[in-house]
Amino acid sequence: MGRTVDTLVVTAILAIGLGSVGTSRAAQAIPGYIAAAVADPSRPAADLAADEARKPAETLAFVGVRPGQVIVDFFPGGGYFSRLFADAVGAKGKIYAFTPSELGAIMKKPLPANGSMPDPARPNIVALVAPVDQFAAPEPVDVVFTAQNYHDLHDPFMGPADLSKFNAAVFKALKRGGVYAILDHSAPDGSGLAATNSTHRIDAAVVRGEVTAAGFVFVGESGILRNPADDRSKLVFDPSIRHHTDQFFYVFRKP
Repeated sequence: MGRTVDTLVVTAILAIGLGSVGTSRAAQAIPGYIAAAVADPSRPAADLAADEARKPAETLAFVGVRPGQVIVDFFPGGGYFSRLFADAVGAKGKIYAFTPSELGAIMKKPLPANGSMPDPARPNIVALVAPVDQFAAPEPVDVVFTAQNYHDLHDPFMGPADLSKFNAAVFKALKRGGVYAILDHSAPDGSGLAATNSTHRIDAAVVRGEVTAAGFVFVGESGILRNPADDRSKLVFDPSIRHHTDQFFYVFRKP
């Protein structure tokens, strides 16, 4: 990868339509509303403890999150990013936390009710629950984001999902110029889908190929969660590498 992360951040911001950026140094600056979201004292202690590994400010900045946006947090897990997005977009924005209903069979607690507002402190978060192959949003959205779960869509417990159908549905849900951001654990180059259900990783080239096949344009990659010390062979839950896996972070745009 000859291009630097700084250059890719500039490219992403220009492509997303957030306005011109004079220098890569300017692109690296964290907007005040993102910094405030990360610093929100009401965030759970577990979220704060995860910040060092997850780099939330840099993540939101690379995606281009801004006030007033409508964002789908797909496969939100415990809601770490949903809460950050909710604070960053503010009262005029909205977060749809989309949980595939397939998870109901393996989750230890009930899934949220479809259409409910699961976080009283953040009423702009709305839970969506539906089968993964029926992905949709109630209104056109600015961003669809998923972290560390795209690989799961290829696994038996998810059906597996029809990825061509799913990515087409994401494309349909986004506004023109909208962003599809995917962050996931890296499998060895050339390994395809071999690791998705074993070490819970995926070959980044597969993701890029599947997403661009749906009509998306690849904007760029951030290296903020790359870890060359991870040889990409271990299970992502292995204590020696957990929370420090090598992760790719791609941004695509709907033309």
